[in-house]
Amino acid sequence: MSDHPYPFRASRRTFLKTGVAGAATLLIVRSLSADTLMDKPRRPALTPAARNIFAAIVPVMLAGAFPVGPDFASARSETIAAIEDAIAGLPPASRSELAELLSLLDLAPTRALVAGVWSAWPEASEASIAVFLARCRDSRFALLRSGYGALHQIVFAAWYAQPRAWPATGYAGPPSVPSD
Repeated sequence: MSDHPYPFRASRRTFLKTGVAGAATLLIVRSLSADTLMDKPRRPALTPAARNIFAAIVPVMLAGAFPVGPDFASARSETIAAIEDAIAGLPPASRSELAELLSLLDLAPTRALVAGVWSAWPEASEASIAVFLARCRDSRFALLRSGYGALHQIVFAAWYAQPRAWPATGYAGPPSVPSD
């Protein structure tokens, strides 16, 4: 038994160091990258970097439901446009947090360390993206699980809000309103 008034000083110190290092990393990422989401005050638009991230993640996250072949490119661009619309409906604080996440994933050193994706997003293999998504989804760290949850919700909401996704789910679309 230690006579020190704080017997867990080493773990507390480690916790504080980790917090300071995380905050410093976020500040560096934020200062090195442009605002990832908002080009216009009313309707956020994804920057090219954010579009690349979503363009890489969307087909992997929606594997099995996402079209392949000739419809792939149009489905991906329509889904990214729907993602922009979904982001526009988020509260400012959520948009800001998402912008920080996308900035973190865009910057090469943090993309490699956090996501394990060493190449730029357009060149990343589907396998490396799938590993990244699974690692975040199943992480013991709540922050990584939360980031995965945000990406998952936005991508799935954007995809399944589109009429092209409805037949696969058995949804016939909204009911028609009889006109007078």
